[in-house]
Amino acid sequence: MKTEILNYSFDKQDYSTFVAYPEIENAPLVLIAHAWGGRDNFVEEKATLLAKEGFVAMAVDMYGEGKQGTSVQENQSLMTPLVEDRDKLKSVINAALNEGKKLNGVDPTKVAAIGYCFGGLVVLDLARSGADVKGVVSFHGLLMDSKISEQGIKSKVLVLHGERDPMVPPVMVNEFQKEMTEAGADWQLHSYGNAYHSFTNKEANDPDLGTQYHEDADKRSWQSMMNFFSEIL
Repeated sequence: MKTEILNYSFDKQDYSTFVAYPEIENAPLVLIAHAWGGRDNFVEEKATLLAKEGFVAMAVDMYGEGKQGTSVQENQSLMTPLVEDRDKLKSVINAALNEGKKLNGVDPTKVAAIGYCFGGLVVLDLARSGADVKGVVSFHGLLMDSKISEQGIKSKVLVLHGERDPMVPPVMVNEFQKEMTEAGADWQLHSYGNAYHSFTNKEANDPDLGTQYHEDADKRSWQSMMNFFSEIL
């Protein structure tokens, strides 16, 4: 399997992404948006797994220069500027999308995006921006609303949510569902019982933050994503 680091510049900022390629040509592209800690081994491993399934997988750098946090405080300081400036967030992920479509071996008509935690918010905002992608998948993502483009939401939306996620309480889930319905989106939400935030991450075990790995939810959510891809790609 071929992997590489792809560097590009956007809006006077350098970005560094990880790309894994399948053995086949003219493959669908899947963008992977990282959690609040930055583009790390977790999303690179997901890219490798997706490449084995026949996708060109691009682990996106949302912070620039491959920055990674090493503590809760650093992670928060990296994520907050983009959460507070959703237009900037949308422009950064759309720039990554444009770079991904240029990659050798990519079928630019077949594109999806997935994201974890903060990355879930990123791919949902990609959909809200009106980007021409087939679908987006949020794994235990943040569900705060933001402005929806005049073009509307073109992509299908799959949200994979931990029922006990303290960062995304039921009121936020309900508001998100209302937002998607009012936008006329093709959306679905799977709620995994007894699952907390970061249920896909084996290293997640921080009761104070409400993060905990959940093996069944991890496996079921991955299968839900693959079923979704078989429909849209």
